[in-house]
Amino acid sequence: MDMKNVSNLKLLCILMLCSAFVGCKRSSGSGNVDSATGWKINDKQGGFQYNTNFKEQETPPGTAFIEGGTFTMGKVQDDPMHDWNNTPTQQHIQSFYMDETEVTNLNYLFYLDYLKSVYPPDDPNYALIYKGALPDTLVWRNRLGYNEMMTENYLRHPGYANYPVVGVSWIQAVEYANWRTDRVAELALQEAGYLKRDAQYTDVNAESTFSTDTYINAPSQTYGGNDEVLQGGKRKPQTDADGNPINVYAKRESGIIPVKFRLPTEAEWEYAALGLSELREYNVYRGRKKYPWDGQYTRSGKRVNRGDQLANFKQGKGDYGGIAGWSDDGADITAEVKSYEPNDYGLYDMAGNVAEWVADVYRPIVDDEFNDFNYYRGNVYTKNALNDDGTVKIVSTSEIVYDTLSNGRIIARDLPGEIAKIPIDDEETYLRSNFDKSDNRNFRDGDKRSSRYYRESFDEGVASNENSTRKMYNSPKHMVQVDSVDGKLVRQYDESNNRTSLINDEVRVYKGGSWRDRAYWIDPAQRRYFPQDMATDYIGFRCAVSRVGSKSQSRSKKRN
Repeated sequence: MDMKNVSNLKLLCILMLCSAFVGCKRSSGSGNVDSATGWKINDKQGGFQYNTNFKEQETPPGTAFIEGGTFTMGKVQDDPMHDWNNTPTQQHIQSFYMDETEVTNLNYLFYLDYLKSVYPPDDPNYALIYKGALPDTLVWRNRLGYNEMMTENYLRHPGYANYPVVGVSWIQAVEYANWRTDRVAELALQEAGYLKRDAQYTDVNAESTFSTDTYINAPSQTYGGNDEVLQGGKRKPQTDADGNPINVYAKRESGIIPVKFRLPTEAEWEYAALGLSELREYNVYRGRKKYPWDGQYTRSGKRVNRGDQLANFKQGKGDYGGIAGWSDDGADITAEVKSYEPNDYGLYDMAGNVAEWVADVYRPIVDDEFNDFNYYRGNVYTKNALNDDGTVKIVSTSEIVYDTLSNGRIIARDLPGEIAKIPIDDEETYLRSNFDKSDNRNFRDGDKRSSRYYRESFDEGVASNENSTRKMYNSPKHMVQVDSVDGKLVRQYDESNNRTSLINDEVRVYKGGSWRDRAYWIDPAQRRYFPQDMATDYIGFRCAVSRVGSKSQSRSKKRN
């Protein structure tokens, strides 16, 4: 074969290899080509737009990553109370993020300052918004103790700035988490160039606010429809082939809008508190931990700080901190966050300091027979309310709905600029096998069918009668209503002697011991409950964020 033919053969092979490479690349779906159709994604001419360069969810501010896994929930070593509400169950938790510390007074004051500036309390239309968010500072009072210093100073004095906020009900904690979601998303969209920089200082008022849900569902109505803010970002405008603007607003597909903040579930909180990461060896847990730290004791065994307390809790009767000096735990009430070493997930004060609200409605048992994946009791499914023309209903300043709680406090249920929510109905539940109603707090426990007296032949009218005792939980029903004449609140106590329980769908779980609890309660598996609309001087909270995408964070090298 002469040299010319050899050269032609080489050229032909090279062309064939290039053709095969291009074909493989196109079919693989890499880059900006859809692997199923071959059509382009993110084409400058228009069409489907998607963030194909998304790498990984950013760690939300102030949080630590908790890699999910399996663990034994409710495994307590001691049960002197004989509550029998901690039957060990095997549960699996998805990866998530959790605040490194409890929400502090400074964090919460920032929230209050925002509400005060956007919804001025001296305006009668908004006075109850700010008032409803205020912590109950009177929780510090004791009929046989002098605690007025804490009543007057604990929330606002700089000396307590980095101490955990208390006097906050479960409902207030949820509202804070919702507010935090909007502020983090607002900043993320500003940094991505979708919103005008510093709009939260120059363009926000009661009629011009940012809501994450509103931005996703009706972005043009965010900030009251203020185009100066909505199109005042630093992004370069994009247009399609006809010159029409595209990508004006960020969507979920952009990967820019953060996942919402919320309260952790009971299972998540307990899993994170245990900090089991150092016990993993060949996918087997060796032994168990009683506390968030190693060992079975509440004092350090390390040579450097042997004998030091490892958490802030009550040592014994009349002993909230120890003898002043070497053996003292450094606090009589709460302690500044990060006063003690974190657990292996980097979380501080998962034992002691303050107990913490979690998302769950309390029941004496955890129903692992029905579900052992991301266990949570408390789902109440809702959907966006729609106007007659099919658009989402945005709450206006004249449509704020307030709830009167059982203790007489009044809170705003929806703030201006947010999307109004309504319970789901037959449109979502018809012929479904996984859920059939909006309110699932009573599912398999506490509803009519959970009663030991239940029979299929029960008459619905009898079962729904308030005087019926067929329900499993028969808790007091106090009444608070507004007098129709003078508009004042009328409080009525339930004085019945026939009540059989304090449990209902408005009591929530709180976890972890506090500064006023004995060591028994700092075991992460211990669980207690408290009315969701009431507050104490020993319950605070921290937030969590769900993880999207991979179970594990990116690693520099592969697993073994």
